[in-house]
Amino acid sequence: MTIAASVYLITKNCEATLADTLASVADFAEIVLVDSGSSDNTLAIARQFNCRIYHQDWLGFAKQKQLALSYCQYDWVLNLDGDEELSSELKHEIEHCISLNQVDGLDTPIDDYFLNCPPSRAGKFNSKIRFFRKSAGGYDLEKQVHESITVQGTVLKARGKIRHYGENTIYIKVQKTNDYSQLRAQEKAQRGKRVNLLKLIMIMPLEFIKSYILRRAFLNGTRGFINSMVNAFYAFLKEAKLYEYQLKQKQSK
Repeated sequence: MTIAASVYLITKNCEATLADTLASVADFAEIVLVDSGSSDNTLAIARQFNCRIYHQDWLGFAKQKQLALSYCQYDWVLNLDGDEELSSELKHEIEHCISLNQVDGLDTPIDDYFLNCPPSRAGKFNSKIRFFRKSAGGYDLEKQVHESITVQGTVLKARGKIRHYGENTIYIKVQKTNDYSQLRAQEKAQRGKRVNLLKLIMIMPLEFIKSYILRRAFLNGTRGFINSMVNAFYAFLKEAKLYEYQLKQKQSK
């Protein structure tokens, strides 16, 4: 049975995970893929799943996803990244949601795998709106990273999860930490945010406590400790790079 909804993705060099991603949504009516210049087998894999493929030079996360969303032909839409998979439980919830036609979106838990292992079932999960009515949702185009959908309407909490496999090595996680912290610092600088010395001092230990204790990463053993340390460093880097921007502005005057 075909699910009457569009799936949309943005990609670049996702060959290691894309086939599993697309296989998890192969029974959706449409898959839209916007690629920003893959040099690996990403596009060949996408063609195997009859994706509608578009090319767009990189615009930033929110603008790139909004463009992909605009190409979707169905009003019900699902967003996945090229390193994620839809769980069967969430797929059933999506089908039920479409059938009832009483809400406008689902706030979905994200199962973040780290070093090829899932988080503890007793941990706390990040969640994002990934399935929604196209006519009721959209992105804040000013955000350069950690883009999210805002839905005008009723959003329910989903039980099924999206499995995310994008941080299976420490190298990749640290690389993302460096890239994303750069974008977040630029965004803060553009919005006129200023560095607070107390926050610069305290942000790393506080973020570690939030990740390791409050979000229960300690249940993941050594992996949880390492993951929380990198998360804390990411929080610190955002503030340190904002300071760097301010310093450059002073020096250029």
